[in-house]
Amino acid sequence: MTHQITVVGLGVGELEQLPYGIYKLLKETKQPVYLRTADHPVVSELMAEGMKFTSFDFIYEKHDQFEGVYGEIVATLLEQAVTEPIIYAVPGHPLVAESTVQQLLAQTENINIVGGQSFLDPMFAAVGVDPIEGFQLLDATAFEIDEAQIRQHLLIGQVYDQLVAGDLKVMLMERYPDEHDVTLVTAAGTSQQQVTTVPLYELDHVTTLSNLTTVYVPPVTDQTILNRDFTTLKQIIARLRGEGGCPWDQEQTHESLKKHLIEESYELLEAIDLQDDNLMIEELGDVLLQVMLHAQIGLDEGYFDVRDVIGSVSDKMIRRHPHVFGDVTVDSTADVVTNWQDIKAQEKPERIHLLDGVTKGAPALMRAEQIQKKVAKVGFEWDTVAGALDKVREEIQELQEAPAAERLGELGDILFSLTLVGKYMELSAEEALQQTNDKFIRRFRRMEQLADRPLTELSLSEQDALWNQSKQEEQS
Repeated sequence: MTHQITVVGLGVGELEQLPYGIYKLLKETKQPVYLRTADHPVVSELMAEGMKFTSFDFIYEKHDQFEGVYGEIVATLLEQAVTEPIIYAVPGHPLVAESTVQQLLAQTENINIVGGQSFLDPMFAAVGVDPIEGFQLLDATAFEIDEAQIRQHLLIGQVYDQLVAGDLKVMLMERYPDEHDVTLVTAAGTSQQQVTTVPLYELDHVTTLSNLTTVYVPPVTDQTILNRDFTTLKQIIARLRGEGGCPWDQEQTHESLKKHLIEESYELLEAIDLQDDNLMIEELGDVLLQVMLHAQIGLDEGYFDVRDVIGSVSDKMIRRHPHVFGDVTVDSTADVVTNWQDIKAQEKPERIHLLDGVTKGAPALMRAEQIQKKVAKVGFEWDTVAGALDKVREEIQELQEAPAAERLGELGDILFSLTLVGKYMELSAEEALQQTNDKFIRRFRRMEQLADRPLTELSLSEQDALWNQSKQEEQS
């Protein structure tokens, strides 16, 4: 059984700011008193009055990460509480930015919280901010830039040295302008309070950092920066489709947008082939626009919104990657693919036939590739590419001999067989034909440039000569 652990908040200031009830408790107690850290303004004054403490500062020196420090402190407290009631004193308020207290609460119910002033009130006073406007409180030692809400006031605690400040600066500069002013407040609410405002890029140049330092980052107001935020895009799409918005956007439906999604997807593929990063940014944006329009239509009709879309894909990625987010072990990419397919099959039990999942709206060559990959899983394929090549020759022969009414089907058989050849050679028939289309366009344009008159005035042999010249130029 664990005896009671009384957790006391020492506040943020000197002894005169310590509530009388907490001061009396610490002066009169016969219980052992443990400090997370003795590096606090009130501790030295209490010690001068003859009070005895056991500090956990030595644990900080044993670990490279705070998780290890906090874990050992909690384990030590729980061990001591087995034999007798104890007092555990922490800076500020026990329930504000105190990981050890949260861990204690999770591991034992025999806890009594005795409050103290948190650093938040004097912090807001130091920077002149009304918290009702909206703010975030984050930990510099576990900071993730994607968690930052750049439209709100941001407080980041535990910026205790220049190394932490340097890491924080680099992350903040991913989303905030380099010149964005930030304010560092050390020992907020005490007579030693220091307030320093610098451009973000100088954050780690400030030398007055300590375990009592908090960084304040004001909201972003520059619209060009806000335009990079997902919330802005969502608001734009909602306005376009809302009252007083754009008539074209208001008229769109899931069905009317289908052709635009296909067009934008192919324009993105072209940008990828060109290896043009700026064009890829633009075309990815156009594809994202289509996603956002469909999501807004879903919201307008009351069926779903973009959060449902994001939640669906997030759930799927976690579910289908148990080797990353779970305890499954894989040895190769093949294992990953096998797991993916097994999980996918469990998710879609309504698909009773092997080819039920073939995408109906995909381009024909791409659809043929999907079909061939699926049937290969049950062994419906030749052992080598030789069989596929023989099939191509057979289909060509059948096309040559087919009556007019059957030629379309025979031509399809040839294309299907050629796609299978590509599968054996690990080549995409869709990409191969696109590449050939682009190549033909380049060479034909060069023919037009080389001709001294319109191509319609040239004989076939003259055109053929220009084609060969265009081809030779490209290969040289």
